[in-house]
Amino acid sequence: MPLQTQIAIFGGDMRQVYIAETLIRKGYSVCTYHLKKPLQDGRYTELHSFEDVFKECQILICPIPLTQNTLPIKDLAVLFDQQLKEDHVLIGGAIPKGIVEILNEKKIVYYDLMKNEKVAVLNAVATAEGSIAAAIQSSVINLHGSNCLVLGYGRCAKVLAGKLKGLNAIVTVAARTEEALAYANVAGMGTVHLSDLKKFLPNFEFIFNTIPSLILDKNYLTLVRPDVVIIDIASAPGGIDYEYADERGLNAKLCPGLPGKTAPKISADILETEILKLLTGRCS
Repeated sequence: MPLQTQIAIFGGDMRQVYIAETLIRKGYSVCTYHLKKPLQDGRYTELHSFEDVFKECQILICPIPLTQNTLPIKDLAVLFDQQLKEDHVLIGGAIPKGIVEILNEKKIVYYDLMKNEKVAVLNAVATAEGSIAAAIQSSVINLHGSNCLVLGYGRCAKVLAGKLKGLNAIVTVAARTEEALAYANVAGMGTVHLSDLKKFLPNFEFIFNTIPSLILDKNYLTLVRPDVVIIDIASAPGGIDYEYADERGLNAKLCPGLPGKTAPKISADILETEILKLLTGRCS
Protein backbone atom coordinates (compact mmCIF):
# COMPACT_ATOMS: atom_id res chain seq x y z
CA MET A 1 0.00 0.00 0.00
CA PRO A 2 1.45 3.41 -0.95
CA LEU A 3 2.65 5.79 1.76
CA GLN A 4 0.25 8.50 0.59
CA THR A 5 -2.78 6.34 1.41
CA GLN A 6 -4.67 7.86 4.33
CA ILE A 7 -4.61 5.64 7.41
CA ALA A 8 -7.13 6.15 10.22
CA ILE A 9 -6.16 5.03 13.73
CA PHE A 10 -8.99 5.32 16.19
CA GLY A 11 -10.30 4.34 19.61
CA GLY A 12 -8.69 1.87 21.95
CA ASP A 13 -5.88 2.31 24.43
CA MET A 14 -2.26 3.46 24.45
CA ARG A 15 -1.32 0.81 21.90
CA GLN A 16 -3.13 2.87 19.26
CA VAL A 17 -1.13 5.95 20.24
CA TYR A 18 2.19 4.13 19.89
CA ILE A 19 1.13 2.58 16.58
CA ALA A 20 0.15 5.99 15.21
CA GLU A 21 3.47 7.55 16.24
CA THR A 22 5.44 4.72 14.60
CA LEU A 23 3.54 4.99 11.30
CA ILE A 24 4.08 8.76 11.23
CA ARG A 25 7.82 8.24 11.72
CA LYS A 26 7.75 5.72 8.85
CA GLY A 27 6.25 8.37 6.56
CA TYR A 28 2.63 7.23 6.42
CA SER A 29 -0.24 9.72 6.20
CA VAL A 30 -2.09 9.28 9.50
CA CYS A 31 -5.47 10.50 10.70
CA THR A 32 -6.66 9.90 14.26
CA TYR A 33 -9.96 9.85 16.08
CA HIS A 34 -10.70 9.41 19.79
CA LEU A 35 -7.21 8.34 20.82
CA LYS A 36 -6.21 8.20 24.49
CA LYS A 37 -3.95 11.25 24.17
CA PRO A 38 -2.66 13.66 21.51
CA LEU A 39 0.37 12.47 19.59
CA GLN A 40 3.78 14.03 20.27
CA ASP A 41 4.51 14.23 16.55
CA GLY A 42 2.21 16.86 15.02
CA ARG A 43 2.34 15.42 11.49
CA TYR A 44 -1.17 13.97 11.55
CA THR A 45 -4.78 15.00 11.00
CA GLU A 46 -7.21 14.80 13.89
CA LEU A 47 -10.71 13.85 12.75
CA HIS A 48 -13.78 15.07 14.59
CA SER A 49 -16.37 12.36 13.85
CA PHE A 50 -16.45 8.67 13.18
CA GLU A 51 -18.11 9.38 9.84
CA ASP A 52 -14.99 11.34 8.84
CA VAL A 53 -12.88 8.25 9.54
CA PHE A 54 -14.68 6.35 6.79
CA LYS A 55 -14.89 9.35 4.43
CA GLU A 56 -11.26 10.49 4.63
CA CYS A 57 -9.32 7.22 5.00
CA GLN A 58 -8.99 3.95 3.12
CA ILE A 59 -7.11 1.94 5.74
CA LEU A 60 -8.81 1.65 9.12
CA ILE A 61 -6.70 0.51 12.09
CA CYS A 62 -9.16 -0.46 14.80
CA PRO A 63 -8.71 -0.95 18.54
CA ILE A 64 -8.12 -4.39 20.04
CA PRO A 65 -10.60 -5.67 21.01
CA LEU A 66 -13.01 -3.96 18.64
CA THR A 67 -16.01 -3.42 20.94
CA GLN A 68 -18.53 -0.79 22.00
CA ASN A 69 -16.35 -0.10 25.06
CA THR A 70 -13.39 1.01 22.96
CA LEU A 71 -15.33 3.59 20.93
CA PRO A 72 -17.91 6.27 21.77
CA ILE A 73 -20.48 4.67 19.49
CA LYS A 74 -23.85 3.30 20.60
CA ASP A 75 -24.26 0.78 17.79
CA LEU A 76 -20.94 -0.11 16.24
CA ALA A 77 -22.28 -2.75 13.84
CA VAL A 78 -24.89 -0.40 12.37
CA LEU A 79 -22.28 2.30 11.77
CA PHE A 80 -19.90 -0.12 10.08
CA ASP A 81 -22.74 -1.40 7.92
CA GLN A 82 -23.67 2.13 6.85
CA GLN A 83 -20.20 3.59 6.33
CA LEU A 84 -17.92 0.84 4.98
CA LYS A 85 -17.15 0.94 1.25
CA GLU A 86 -15.54 -1.66 -0.99
CA ASP A 87 -12.18 0.14 -1.11
CA HIS A 88 -11.79 0.18 2.69
CA VAL A 89 -9.24 -2.10 4.35
CA LEU A 90 -9.78 -2.88 8.03
CA ILE A 91 -7.02 -3.97 10.41
CA GLY A 92 -7.95 -4.87 13.97
CA GLY A 93 -8.17 -7.68 16.45
CA ALA A 94 -10.81 -9.73 18.23
CA ILE A 95 -13.31 -8.44 15.67
CA PRO A 96 -16.86 -9.36 16.78
CA LYS A 97 -18.76 -11.94 14.77
CA GLY A 98 -21.46 -9.44 13.80
CA ILE A 99 -18.93 -7.08 12.25
CA VAL A 100 -17.10 -9.94 10.50
CA GLU A 101 -20.42 -10.85 8.86
CA ILE A 102 -20.81 -7.27 7.64
CA LEU A 103 -17.23 -7.24 6.31
CA ASN A 104 -17.79 -10.48 4.43
CA GLU A 105 -21.14 -9.36 3.06
CA LYS A 106 -19.65 -6.09 1.77
CA LYS A 107 -16.52 -7.89 0.50
CA ILE A 108 -14.27 -5.68 2.63
CA VAL A 109 -10.63 -6.75 2.94
CA TYR A 110 -9.84 -7.17 6.63
CA TYR A 111 -7.17 -8.63 8.90
CA ASP A 112 -7.80 -9.82 12.44
CA LEU A 113 -4.37 -9.62 14.05
CA MET A 114 -5.44 -11.85 16.93
CA LYS A 115 -5.90 -14.68 14.40
CA ASN A 116 -2.18 -14.40 13.69
CA GLU A 117 -0.54 -17.14 15.76
CA LYS A 118 2.66 -15.18 16.34
CA VAL A 119 0.79 -12.09 17.55
CA ALA A 120 -1.56 -14.13 19.73
CA VAL A 121 1.25 -16.04 21.43
CA LEU A 122 3.37 -12.93 22.11
CA ASN A 123 0.26 -11.07 23.25
CA ALA A 124 -0.46 -13.86 25.73
CA VAL A 125 2.59 -12.88 27.79
CA ALA A 126 1.25 -9.39 28.52
CA THR A 127 -2.22 -10.84 29.15
CA ALA A 128 -0.85 -13.36 31.65
CA GLU A 129 1.25 -10.79 33.47
CA GLY A 130 -1.71 -8.41 33.58
CA SER A 131 -3.94 -11.15 34.96
CA ILE A 132 -1.48 -11.88 37.73
CA ALA A 133 -1.15 -8.17 38.54
CA ALA A 134 -4.94 -7.84 38.73
CA ALA A 135 -5.14 -10.87 41.05
CA ILE A 136 -2.44 -9.53 43.38
CA GLN A 137 -4.12 -6.12 43.56
CA SER A 138 -7.49 -7.73 44.31
CA SER A 139 -6.37 -10.05 47.10
CA VAL A 140 -5.15 -9.89 50.69
CA ILE A 141 -3.08 -13.08 50.36
CA ASN A 142 -0.04 -14.14 48.34
CA LEU A 143 -0.23 -16.11 45.13
CA HIS A 144 2.72 -18.10 46.51
CA GLY A 145 1.30 -21.31 47.97
CA SER A 146 -2.29 -20.46 47.02
CA ASN A 147 -4.67 -22.75 45.19
CA CYS A 148 -5.25 -21.35 41.70
CA LEU A 149 -7.69 -22.58 39.08
CA VAL A 150 -7.19 -21.78 35.40
CA LEU A 151 -10.27 -22.37 33.25
CA GLY A 152 -9.25 -23.39 29.74
CA TYR A 153 -5.85 -24.27 28.32
CA GLY A 154 -5.46 -22.26 25.15
CA ARG A 155 -2.64 -19.84 24.35
CA CYS A 156 -3.24 -17.37 27.18
CA ALA A 157 -4.09 -20.06 29.69
CA LYS A 158 -0.88 -22.00 28.99
CA VAL A 159 1.28 -18.93 29.53
CA LEU A 160 -0.73 -17.86 32.58
CA ALA A 161 -0.62 -21.29 34.22
CA GLY A 162 3.13 -21.49 33.66
CA LYS A 163 3.75 -18.08 35.22
CA LEU A 164 1.53 -18.89 38.21
CA LYS A 165 3.49 -22.10 38.71
CA GLY A 166 6.69 -20.06 38.53
CA LEU A 167 5.36 -18.00 41.45
CA ASN A 168 4.96 -21.23 43.45
CA ALA A 169 1.18 -21.23 43.25
CA ILE A 170 -0.58 -24.60 43.29
CA VAL A 171 -2.14 -24.59 39.82
CA THR A 172 -5.05 -26.68 38.56
CA VAL A 173 -6.27 -26.51 34.96
CA ALA A 174 -9.88 -27.27 34.05
CA ALA A 175 -10.60 -27.96 30.37
CA ARG A 176 -13.05 -29.80 28.15
CA THR A 177 -10.71 -32.00 26.14
CA GLU A 178 -8.50 -34.84 27.26
CA GLU A 179 -5.75 -33.50 24.99
CA ALA A 180 -5.68 -30.14 26.79
CA LEU A 181 -5.67 -31.86 30.17
CA ALA A 182 -2.81 -34.13 29.06
CA TYR A 183 -0.69 -31.12 28.04
CA ALA A 184 -1.45 -29.42 31.36
CA ASN A 185 -0.51 -32.56 33.24
CA VAL A 186 2.79 -32.86 31.38
CA ALA A 187 3.50 -29.20 32.27
CA GLY A 188 3.14 -30.10 35.94
CA MET A 189 -0.36 -28.76 36.59
CA GLY A 190 -3.16 -30.45 38.43
CA THR A 191 -6.08 -31.19 36.11
CA VAL A 192 -9.83 -31.59 36.27
CA HIS A 193 -12.38 -32.06 33.51
CA LEU A 194 -14.88 -29.20 33.30
CA SER A 195 -17.72 -31.67 33.82
CA ASP A 196 -16.27 -32.55 37.24
CA LEU A 197 -15.44 -28.99 38.28
CA LYS A 198 -18.22 -28.38 40.81
CA LYS A 199 -16.86 -30.72 43.44
CA PHE A 200 -13.47 -28.94 43.45
CA LEU A 201 -14.56 -25.28 43.30
CA PRO A 202 -14.52 -24.64 47.09
CA ASN A 203 -10.77 -25.41 47.12
CA PHE A 204 -9.61 -22.40 45.12
CA GLU A 205 -8.51 -18.99 46.38
CA PHE A 206 -7.96 -17.63 42.86
CA ILE A 207 -9.87 -18.47 39.69
CA PHE A 208 -8.69 -17.28 36.26
CA ASN A 209 -11.13 -17.73 33.38
CA THR A 210 -9.95 -17.77 29.76
CA ILE A 211 -12.98 -19.50 28.18
CA PRO A 212 -15.16 -17.10 26.12
CA SER A 213 -18.51 -18.57 27.14
CA LEU A 214 -20.56 -18.67 30.34
CA ILE A 215 -18.74 -21.11 32.60
CA LEU A 216 -19.26 -19.87 36.15
CA ASP A 217 -23.02 -19.42 36.25
CA LYS A 218 -25.13 -19.21 39.41
CA ASN A 219 -24.93 -22.96 40.00
CA TYR A 220 -21.14 -22.81 40.03
CA LEU A 221 -20.76 -19.50 41.86
CA THR A 222 -22.78 -20.78 44.81
CA LEU A 223 -19.94 -23.25 45.41
CA VAL A 224 -16.91 -20.93 45.41
CA ARG A 225 -15.33 -19.52 48.57
CA PRO A 226 -16.79 -16.15 49.62
CA ASP A 227 -13.29 -14.65 49.62
CA VAL A 228 -12.28 -16.04 46.19
CA VAL A 229 -10.69 -13.70 43.65
CA ILE A 230 -11.98 -14.28 40.11
CA ILE A 231 -10.11 -12.74 37.18
CA ASP A 232 -11.90 -13.11 33.84
CA ILE A 233 -9.75 -12.48 30.75
CA ALA A 234 -12.10 -14.06 28.21
CA SER A 235 -13.53 -11.96 25.39
CA ALA A 236 -16.52 -9.85 26.38
CA PRO A 237 -19.00 -10.57 27.88
CA GLY A 238 -16.69 -13.04 29.66
CA GLY A 239 -17.47 -16.35 31.31
CA ILE A 240 -18.97 -15.27 34.64
CA ASP A 241 -22.54 -14.53 35.75
CA TYR A 242 -21.61 -11.06 36.99
CA GLU A 243 -25.12 -10.21 38.14
CA TYR A 244 -25.15 -13.14 40.55
CA ALA A 245 -21.51 -12.54 41.52
CA ASP A 246 -22.52 -9.01 42.56
CA GLU A 247 -25.52 -10.30 44.49
CA ARG A 248 -23.26 -12.63 46.44
CA GLY A 249 -20.60 -9.96 46.92
CA LEU A 250 -17.91 -11.92 45.13
CA ASN A 251 -14.66 -10.30 44.00
CA ALA A 252 -15.02 -10.99 40.27
CA LYS A 253 -13.47 -8.79 37.60
CA LEU A 254 -13.73 -8.81 33.82
CA CYS A 255 -10.33 -7.65 32.53
CA PRO A 256 -10.41 -7.14 28.74
CA GLY A 257 -7.52 -5.67 26.77
CA LEU A 258 -4.90 -6.27 29.45
CA PRO A 259 -1.91 -5.89 27.10
CA GLY A 260 -2.99 -2.33 26.39
CA LYS A 261 -3.24 -1.56 30.09
CA THR A 262 -0.22 -3.32 31.57
CA ALA A 263 2.32 -3.35 28.71
CA PRO A 264 1.09 -1.03 25.95
CA LYS A 265 4.50 -0.22 24.45
CA ILE A 266 5.74 -3.77 23.94
CA SER A 267 2.24 -4.86 22.89
CA ALA A 268 2.16 -2.05 20.31
CA ASP A 269 5.60 -3.14 19.03
CA ILE A 270 4.21 -6.63 18.39
CA LEU A 271 1.22 -5.24 16.49
CA GLU A 272 3.29 -2.68 14.56
CA THR A 273 5.51 -5.40 13.11
CA GLU A 274 2.54 -7.19 11.56
CA ILE A 275 0.75 -3.98 10.52
CA LEU A 276 3.84 -2.79 8.64
CA LYS A 277 4.03 -6.14 6.86
CA LEU A 278 0.42 -5.67 5.76
CA LEU A 279 0.99 -2.10 4.65
CA THR A 280 4.01 -3.10 2.55
CA GLY A 281 2.33 -6.19 1.13
CA ARG A 282 4.62 -8.68 2.84
CA CYS A 283 1.92 -10.47 4.84
CA SER A 284 0.23 -13.53 3.40
